[in-house]
Amino acid sequence: MTLRTSAPNPPLEAATLRTRDGHRVWYAVAGARDGVPIVVLHGGPGSGSQPGALRLFDLSRFRVVLVDQRGTGASTPHGSVRHNRTDYLIADLEAIRSRLGIARWGVLGGSWGAALALAYAGQCPQAVTGVVMRGLFLASAREVRGLFITSRRRAPRTWAKLRDAALCEQPARLAARCAATLQYGANEPRQRALALAWRGYESAVLASASPGGPVPFSAQRRASGSRRDARKLIGKYRIQAHYLAHRCWLGETRLLSLARRAAAAGVPLGAIHGSRDPVCPPANARRLLRAVPAAQVELVRAGHLASDPALHASVAHALAAMFISTDQEGRSMRRAA
Repeated sequence: MTLRTSAPNPPLEAATLRTRDGHRVWYAVAGARDGVPIVVLHGGPGSGSQPGALRLFDLSRFRVVLVDQRGTGASTPHGSVRHNRTDYLIADLEAIRSRLGIARWGVLGGSWGAALALAYAGQCPQAVTGVVMRGLFLASAREVRGLFITSRRRAPRTWAKLRDAALCEQPARLAARCAATLQYGANEPRQRALALAWRGYESAVLASASPGGPVPFSAQRRASGSRRDARKLIGKYRIQAHYLAHRCWLGETRLLSLARRAAAAGVPLGAIHGSRDPVCPPANARRLLRAVPAAQVELVRAGHLASDPALHASVAHALAAMFISTDQEGRSMRRAA
């Protein structure tokens, strides 16, 4: 199958969903009006959508919907954890789908977005034509412990800075201290220092998967940036801490149960996972396969980031194989009838 991806800056039609509980959820649509509809679920939690995700699609054949989950990106109030849980995010997706007049759509999710995609497909299988995941996160206590404790071996200096910014003496308490420091009303300079330290540690851990080893920060990445940028960063990690503290209101057992429910309802599942992923263990892909033997799982020699060329190519191919081939077959059958 020949793959063709989009231009670097395709036009977006943006809109806002106003919820009854005070959130405004930003979303945007790109691609062909009669294309195969796909919704893209970003990671984090808290990161916001990335327009670069559109490069995975041939926009002459896809209709792609980007969504900034509650409190992230262009959604407001930014960084809000009020009425911000997984079930609310799923309700928002259904409201956006209904507003756009889409009967069923495919779902692409990366990292936390992959977990949200599974949860959504399990709870609303009638709305989902298929799920493609990149770097599956299972919302387990094991993964949270790995991020805040085990992975310090990958980036000891930036981990120490995170621990100091959180005023935390016990590694086992680091995640909880980060969440407490980022709550509303806490000291803003401390929040800013913690958010910058968290970003530094996270980036160093991600860079540790590179074949050449950890990549040091540039001076630009170390710089504090504007006050507005710092507030955005605080909001991002406040939401992430909020979700991780509650295992995203899912947990591994429930999430895999939802995956089985989606598969039993006929929703195809595909997962692309980097064999060197330092954030979401490659064993997560095997756990999914044990829960759903029919899932299409591919391990790629890559890390975690969607920008990795190997991951990008495999995800683009999986999207075309799952949705374009199926759509073409369906059209051919309708013409023959």
